[in-house]
Amino acid sequence: MSFLLVYAFAKAQTGDTIITEDTDPDTIKTSESIDPLRPAKAAFYAAALPGLGQAYNKDYWKLPIVYGALGTGVFFAIDNDREFKRYRTAFKDRLAGRIDEFTVVNEDGTTTEIFTNDGLIDAQDFFRRQKELAILITAGMYILQILEANVDAHLSQYNVSDDLTFAPDIQPDDLGQAFRYGFKLTYHID
Repeated sequence: MSFLLVYAFAKAQTGDTIITEDTDPDTIKTSESIDPLRPAKAAFYAAALPGLGQAYNKDYWKLPIVYGALGTGVFFAIDNDREFKRYRTAFKDRLAGRIDEFTVVNEDGTTTEIFTNDGLIDAQDFFRRQKELAILITAGMYILQILEANVDAHLSQYNVSDDLTFAPDIQPDDLGQAFRYGFKLTYHID
């Protein structure tokens, strides 16, 4: 039994191409035109330099999306780190007895603190968490663009036929007073 499964699997992996009379020659992809390493190359390029996998797949329109997503995450990580350091420095100055940026010196020489020590600690914790969240989201976007390049390279090698369609479908109900919404899967056999 296992011999039959191995034989069937091996037979399914051969590069045979079936051509019928109505097959469009432009959509035929033979085993010579399919590059099994294309998805791995796309993923490697995307990992080496974000967006390079999309460029390898010739999806140049995705480059602004990749760099916009990664750039936004890096921006928020840097901005939250700067704010964290600002509150951290103010807290250290206050502990050392110096006047920090959140302490106002009045005209009579007295000082008024805008934030309490607990407020400065809470602000540090908030911006540290926001920085870490931005770093995690940026790392997730980096991994997502690698996966997208890999999957796009896989799917670009499949034959696409008009015989199989998946489209939204709207139909009136039996009384004609309402509509039913859904999707329709159609397969044409000639």
